[in-house]
Amino acid sequence: MTPRRFGDERGYFSESYNARAFADAGIDRVFIQDNHSSSAKAGTVRGLHYQSPPMAQAKLLRVVKGRILDVAVDVRVGSPTYGEHVSAELSADNGVQIFVPEGFLHGFVTLEPDTHVLYKVNAYYDRECDGAVRFDDPALGIDWPVATGDVTLSDKDAAATSWAEFRSPFHYV
Repeated sequence: MTPRRFGDERGYFSESYNARAFADAGIDRVFIQDNHSSSAKAGTVRGLHYQSPPMAQAKLLRVVKGRILDVAVDVRVGSPTYGEHVSAELSADNGVQIFVPEGFLHGFVTLEPDTHVLYKVNAYYDRECDGAVRFDDPALGIDWPVATGDVTLSDKDAAATSWAEFRSPFHYV
């Protein structure tokens, strides 16, 4: 979903979130927290993360400075798209936003230095429900636009479980 921008010589105005418009599009989540991620280096990978039930999170992301490749992987057991992923380039320039529902792994890689990502979530963070799967697991077939050896990872992401070892807590309804 890309919000409309209304521009003039001053710049632009954009309504990045409108509960009525999202509900009309079938997205009826109530967001309870806004997060801001800042990454100093291009090639910073954050993910593939999830929060298991009962604290599963849906996210609405946008980039306000820089550029990312954003990825979501369906991990809802029984889903016809289980294990498949979607990706999109989000940037401050293109204004593209992505909605990631509960039941999806989520991650991104920064494509420019000093990238800032804002995202809304519909559940609070819970350390006990926090998990991660290796972003570069070949079984997922994600075409990351950076060499694996050139990425910056957190300790958590570097130690993430493999796809083969992952046991999804999510079920397709």
